[in-house]
Amino acid sequence: MIHFHNVTRSYGRKVAVADLSLSIGPGELFALLGPNGAGKTTTIKMLVGLLRPDSGTVRVCGYDVAQSPREAARLIGYVPDQPFLYDKLTGREFLEFVGQMRGLPSTLLAERIADQVSKLELGTFLDELIETYSHGMRQRLVFAAAFLHQPPVLVIDEPLVGLDPRSSRLVKDLLRARTAAGASVLMSTHLLWLAEEIATRIGIVDQGRIKFLGTKDQLQQLLALPHTSLEQLFLELTEGNHQPADTQKHHCAAADAAPPGGTEGRAAELLGTAGQGEADCRGPYETPGDKPACKPDGDAPLPHRSAEAATGSSAPDH
Repeated sequence: MIHFHNVTRSYGRKVAVADLSLSIGPGELFALLGPNGAGKTTTIKMLVGLLRPDSGTVRVCGYDVAQSPREAARLIGYVPDQPFLYDKLTGREFLEFVGQMRGLPSTLLAERIADQVSKLELGTFLDELIETYSHGMRQRLVFAAAFLHQPPVLVIDEPLVGLDPRSSRLVKDLLRARTAAGASVLMSTHLLWLAEEIATRIGIVDQGRIKFLGTKDQLQQLLALPHTSLEQLFLELTEGNHQPADTQKHHCAAADAAPPGGTEGRAAELLGTAGQGEADCRGPYETPGDKPACKPDGDAPLPHRSAEAATGSSAPDH
């Protein structure tokens, strides 16, 4: 459902994302990890249409985000790390505005708002002005707006920033539920414990390149080191001093091939071939020409550009 094919994006001389190939399938919660400046936010902005790649293609359910931005926008729910809200609206008015811009019929919209109010426990402040909301209240409202049209693709940048333990639990449960329902979720986070807890697959990126793609167990196997925490594994990869020189490239093919119970010798054998040729990080879900069975909610028309801006949804910058 989400597909990056040989995607590169630079800012002047600095390469933020270098030749990224990656697929995230239905029912998968993918955690994108990396140090500051690694290319995570640039990757997300290209996915939702806020940036164009210099080369390569980004597809959502088969739609090229750069060539068909509005078609792709219908399929995406986006929660940015710094969302924009209209302070002079109440929470209810904001959700109604977003739902109308998404083309949801009034009866269905009322049902969806009631559902999100219940799941995210918005009822006590929904009819107050947004300017009175705490950070956590704002974050929950943004999640409700992103989920209103039940998108098949969710893009979440730092989902738990500023949330109290109860709000964090609500958000984690919602992400698990959407994944179980078949949505594709790309989550960027600095919280390594969150990736360990809820992600089905983990990608570690550094200096614009994927250093690992797979599960925590696969990462431990490939490094062949007796670590017990993702934090230490993350530091080993991003410091870049503990792997053979020819494995500083993508580990995707090796990670996918590594058996869960493989030996250290087998891991070393896999690493020895990981740097030869192009690593294939697409996964089993799609190839560049595929259009998976992935459609927007109901028969809603394409969203208006103002709705995309209000919810943080994808739209290309010209």
